[in-house]
Amino acid sequence: MNKKIVSAIIGAGMVVSGSVVAGEEGEELAKSKGCFTCHAVDKKVVGPAFKDVAQKYAGQADAQAKLAEKVIKGGSGVWGQMPMPPNPKLSTDEANKLVQWILSLK
Repeated sequence: MNKKIVSAIIGAGMVVSGSVVAGEEGEELAKSKGCFTCHAVDKKVVGPAFKDVAQKYAGQADAQAKLAEKVIKGGSGVWGQMPMPPNPKLSTDEANKLVQWILSLK
């Protein structure tokens, strides 16, 4: 088999594998940080479903940064009257991993 084809196949596998690992890490982080107390993947609980968040912000270039900041600082008004409390103990890296996972749920 051509070395370029083999390299492309291996590279693609690493990207998919990395995405799966990042997704699993994001979901585990959401569980460990209590996100599922107010959210679910596919239905509204207190806050919106994560899939609804992913759909709302799909294609927005600034979504990752905007949502990571909102996860840490909290917010209100976008999904109704119930505010999302701040999570100041969450690191920027953790918030980014969570948001990356949420946005992947389209």
